[in-house]
Amino acid sequence: MTAFAYKNGEMCVENVPLSAIVKDVGSPVYVYSTSEMVSAYRSFSEAFTEHNAKICFAVKSNSNLAVISTFSKLGAGADVVSEGELERALAAGISAKDIVYSGVGKTKEEINAGLKAGIYQFNVESLVELKSLSDIAVSKNINAEVGIRINPDVDAETHQKISTGRKQDKFGINIDQASEAFALASSLPGINPISIAVHIGSQLTDVAPFNDAFTHVANLTKKLRSEGIPISRLDLGGGLGVSYVGEKTPTPVDYASVVNSTLGDLNCELIFEPGRYLTAKAGILLTRIIYIKDNTLKRFVIIDAAMNDLLRPALYNAPHAIQQVIEPEALSELKNYDVVGPVCETGDTFLKDQPFGNLKPHELLAIRDTGAYGAVMSSTYNSRPLVPEVLVNHEDYALIRPRETLEEQLQRDRLAPWQ
Repeated sequence: MTAFAYKNGEMCVENVPLSAIVKDVGSPVYVYSTSEMVSAYRSFSEAFTEHNAKICFAVKSNSNLAVISTFSKLGAGADVVSEGELERALAAGISAKDIVYSGVGKTKEEINAGLKAGIYQFNVESLVELKSLSDIAVSKNINAEVGIRINPDVDAETHQKISTGRKQDKFGINIDQASEAFALASSLPGINPISIAVHIGSQLTDVAPFNDAFTHVANLTKKLRSEGIPISRLDLGGGLGVSYVGEKTPTPVDYASVVNSTLGDLNCELIFEPGRYLTAKAGILLTRIIYIKDNTLKRFVIIDAAMNDLLRPALYNAPHAIQQVIEPEALSELKNYDVVGPVCETGDTFLKDQPFGNLKPHELLAIRDTGAYGAVMSSTYNSRPLVPEVLVNHEDYALIRPRETLEEQLQRDRLAPWQ
């Protein structure tokens, strides 16, 4: 059961009417449900109760401190890909011993920060990074625990911009070079190579690519152990998809079944990095209609949210369901509209030919399933302020990021001395 539902003719999040939030903080605004995040986390974690499993929330999906803290209190660790995400995870209460540091381009400063914090594991993605990590670890008299991310050349069958496990993608070390990489890692001081890492992409709606990738991981684990490399951890990344507009998606139990069948006999600790699965369904972008425009060929609903607030539709052609906050009458006449934002790009379009009943100017709309890769990918394009974020818990709600002001935007700029 979703936390977003109509009650007395109005959409609520948990027990809070959306109109009350808009009255308080304005629109557009991101609204997140605590209960939805808790439910998703428990659904995922309960699928792996029979395993020695560490669940590390992928901070990239939603980096708000209050969101990270919600998962920290449930026992989650964090998967980070930058020093900024590392600092956020620590500030939100996650122990460094529960943090995995991924990413294809870690700088020396970022490696230093991870070593200083004492993180659980670095996932290394190239031989040059491996040597850099060794040099820095030795200079600090630290022995870093390392996973080497392999690229299994598996097509995740997802959007090409979020497919990360094909040979032509920038991520990881080609699986054919894995033995060489682990041999090098074993010879380097300051490095303890105990883990294989893999992540083939995001928003997977079929478990078959997972099965292919994990089969490669299982075979490689056995090969490396035969070569004297004591692999004891497997970081399986994330990627489990969610249904945005009715797609059939696998459950955590379906995913766990693949893990069991491919890796269950290896006696390894398993690390998971779910992000989208934990947060997407927990968020909406609440927006208000500015104008309704009919140019004879098309009807447009122009809203106060834009592509700078939610980039996914413009970047990936990713659809998000959009609903009226005030429940439409059952017999109201349906008309098709394109839902667009005010930014000066034709790509600032959320949905095309969407049927609505009896729309009115200034009416509130809810753009669904925006808890992942929503606010984190927002920008100030067209000098539009970053929108606020609100977290709901039962009857309570709190502003967890205030709306940026134009004054704050201007204060970040500086005129040159000669101006």
